[in-house]
Amino acid sequence: MIADPGQQTNQQDAAANGLAAGLTEQFEAEFGVAPDGVWQAPGRVNLIGEHTDYNEGFVLPFAIDRTARVAIRVRPDSTVRLLSTYGDQGMLSVPLTDLKPGTAKGWTKYPLGVMWALQQRGIDVPGLDLLLDSTVPLGAGLSSSHAIECAVVTALNELTGAGLSAQEMVLATQQAENDFVGAPTGIMDQSASLRGASGHAVFLDCRDQHARLVPFETEPAGLVMLVIDTKVSHSHADGGYASRRASCELGAQVLGVPALRDVQVGDLEKASGLLDELTFRRVRHVVTEDDRVLRTVELLASHGPSAIGALLDASHVSMRDDFEISCPELDLAVDTARSSGAIGARMTGGGFGGAAIALTPVSAEQQVRDAVVRAFAAAGYTSPEIFTVSPAAGAMRVA
Repeated sequence: MIADPGQQTNQQDAAANGLAAGLTEQFEAEFGVAPDGVWQAPGRVNLIGEHTDYNEGFVLPFAIDRTARVAIRVRPDSTVRLLSTYGDQGMLSVPLTDLKPGTAKGWTKYPLGVMWALQQRGIDVPGLDLLLDSTVPLGAGLSSSHAIECAVVTALNELTGAGLSAQEMVLATQQAENDFVGAPTGIMDQSASLRGASGHAVFLDCRDQHARLVPFETEPAGLVMLVIDTKVSHSHADGGYASRRASCELGAQVLGVPALRDVQVGDLEKASGLLDELTFRRVRHVVTEDDRVLRTVELLASHGPSAIGALLDASHVSMRDDFEISCPELDLAVDTARSSGAIGARMTGGGFGGAAIALTPVSAEQQVRDAVVRAFAAAGYTSPEIFTVSPAAGAMRVA
């Protein structure tokens, strides 16, 4: 039976409203007063286009139906009190005047980083009470941190009357990530979370931030998007991410271009003679990945999601062999999903752990799930969490 996109959107809205009501009640219990509102922002799955964003290239993520939610109330003083529904950190109280890069720890660095970035833009950020809840898996490569940041920036944009555009909010959260959190990320994750729409992926040009929605509906095509969380944790602030970025910058410098976006597939043969072997492989991944994004967008428009499996597969091989950001658990998840019926699979996110995605016929979903679980058990790995995601709406107020 072909799914009704409108019905799917209504179901997502009903779920959001229920979660917002629960968070409102919890906020009242913790802080003794009702919040001014509840805002949410989704995590994202990157359909294709990995490590192309900071090379001014192309990416194709979509917002997912798992979100971070913040209930917030403005305070009359300059104190921020933060609490989450998970972890054992307890309530943290921070004077706004004490916000400095490198001073925050744990999940609090994401909302505090956004507040700091808005302050850098001359926005008068008030004191506030904040309660966070999230259904975006942590450390799975689904951008749980950016979901928090985008929920907070959406809330503060409204509460302060700052009137920031989506592009300005993207740049504010990027500054929070780069300069406050210390992770040298690009703009892909924030763009998907802030600009996403149900039933669509976000085709983003990371050079000029031009974004347009591309239809991406799996259910009408008889497909489901499986996420396989390997439970291997990663961190973008670790050295692996930074070293890959440095290799890309070196490659662009040697090739005499502003960014690897300006290198075409046809230029790679010449580039191989100018770069050392390691830098060349890093460059080759980015250049061919940009090309795969453009081809995926074309195929989605002309033939739909059933036609993109081979491009997903090629993307994973490139990340595994040329960019070297996969790991044995991700490779096993991808290989097993493909051999068990998925039409295409790849790791997603920054790498070194996290999740893989498998575009799978509905008829083969259980077979793929079972095979991956068995394969992980046989290899002695931690049992993965496997779930489906659907392209969902971007950041918004929900209560």
